[in-house]
This record gives sequence, C-alpha cells and structure tokens, in this order.
Amino acid sequence: MSKSSVAAVTDLHATTDIAAVQTAATDRVPVTILGLGPMGRALAGAFLAAGHPTTVWNRSPGKEGDLISRGAVRAATAADAAAASPLVIVCVLDYDAVHAILGTVGDALRGRTLVNLTADSPARARETADWAAEHGVDYLDGSIMTPTTTIGGPSASVLYSGPTETYTRWAPTLAHLGGAANHLGTDPGRAAAHDIALLDFFWTSMHGLVHALALARAEGITAAELAPHAKGISAILPDIIDHYAAQITAGENPEEDAILASATTSISHIIHTARAHGLDTSALDTTTAHFRRALDTGRDVVAAMSNSTTD
Repeated sequence: MSKSSVAAVTDLHATTDIAAVQTAATDRVPVTILGLGPMGRALAGAFLAAGHPTTVWNRSPGKEGDLISRGAVRAATAADAAAASPLVIVCVLDYDAVHAILGTVGDALRGRTLVNLTADSPARARETADWAAEHGVDYLDGSIMTPTTTIGGPSASVLYSGPTETYTRWAPTLAHLGGAANHLGTDPGRAAAHDIALLDFFWTSMHGLVHALALARAEGITAAELAPHAKGISAILPDIIDHYAAQITAGENPEEDAILASATTSISHIIHTARAHGLDTSALDTTTAHFRRALDTGRDVVAAMSNSTTD
C-alpha cells in the first residue's frame, strides 16, 4: 500500500463518526485488531477478506505478516489503534496482557465497543466488563472454539456473552469471522465459563487418548492399530453426552450404582496394567476416587466431583 493510501485510510479511521457507523449498514465498518499472534492475524485476515478497513497493532513489531500488503493499516500505538475504529477486538495471550494494553489506551476506547476474544477465566471476564463500564466502553466477551485455519470459514465457532443490544448491533460484522456465532447471555463471564468447561472436556479427553496410546504401545499395539477402535469408542460419546445432560438437568443420577461399581472395577484393571508397565495412573486414580465417592454418598457422579460433602 502506498503512503498516500495509508494516509487516506488512516484519515478515514481517525474521522469515523461512531454513532453514524453503528446505525449504518455494517458490512464495511472499520475494525481494529489488538494482538497479532496466529489467531489475531487470522481475525484481521477475515475482516480484510470481507472488505472491512482494518487497523492492526501488536506490542512486538513485525508480526503483521501479509496483512499490510492486503490493505491493513499498522497503528503506531494501541491508543491509535483503538481510536481508529468503532469496533475494537483484542486477542492476546491472557487477561494480564489485555489489561496491560488497556492501561495504555486512555480514553481512546470511550464510546467504542471492545470485543475481548482472549481466553481466560469467567471471573476475569467479568472484571474486564466492569473496567469497560467504568470507562464508557461497550463490552462483549468471547471465546473462539476452533483453530486459526477455520476463521472466516463455515467451520469457525465463536461464543459471545454480554449485553444483548451490543451483540445484536455488531453481529453482522462479527459474522465475517465465519461459521457459528452464539450469544450465550448477558453475563459477560458466560462465554468464558463455556470455554473453560469445554476445554476441560477436551483436554481430559486428550489425556485419555494419549494414555491409552501409551498403554497400547506398552502391550505391543501400535497407534495405527488402536486408532480405528478408538474412533469407534468416541462415536458413542454424543449419545452419552445427551443422556448425562438430560439426567443431570433433571436432578437424576445418570448411572445406577451397579453401573458405577462395574466402571470402578473396570478402571482398576486399567490401573493394574498401567502400573505394571510403569505408566502414570494419577488421572485414573482420581476418577476411581470420584466414582467411589458417588457410590458411598449416593450423590450423582457430577456432584461427586466436588470435595464438599454438602453438594
């Protein structure tokens, strides 16, 4: 992009009438991306592909990749970047990084909308929403549930939470990130809560897969041999998820004591074999303890995850 083109786009950003933009058609609204890690670059790329004037900023220079040649404007400071657009999206490592950035922008965000797509805890999402309210900033929190390669395409999935009016106003613009977008409610921590719970499921499942592959290898079974059977096991998960969700929501125990007792015995066989091969069994030991607690207390298996005796 030529210097004159950069200057023209920069001037357009600087003179944006936020109220006018927010009530106009949103397909060409200027957007700012704070943070140019792999996901930040993917977000900026999706908005550029959709025709949005896009300003980018990163704490460490040189992370823009091909974004500048594609038409993005590089801001000198986070405050300049925030002032450039009515919609500002931040996607960095964690909320410590978010607040370090917010501490430098001053009043540049006032009257704008901040969409925080940084992964962290629900409590910190709510704290950031409080900061935004105190500084005259509309705020949405969000969680990106799919990898960078999906952004801008039909398989992308992003969860949002925060004021309904704010989400509704910006949904057409955010839709350019692709795929499914879900507004989960007005509690700003709700998207992060879903994210944490879903990642809990994902990473404990990944641990189970890796442990199973290690156990199989110890018994002379290759990963390639086990994989088709592992996929067969995973195919039954959707029905199990639906069953557990329905039963727990209804306040009922999804497993009878006999089934829990059988599961506990089955896990003991896994533990015995794994220990014989010198494999770590701490996750399986914990699972066994939870199942036994459910049997001993009569609580459902979800309640038995709590260390409290009153849940």
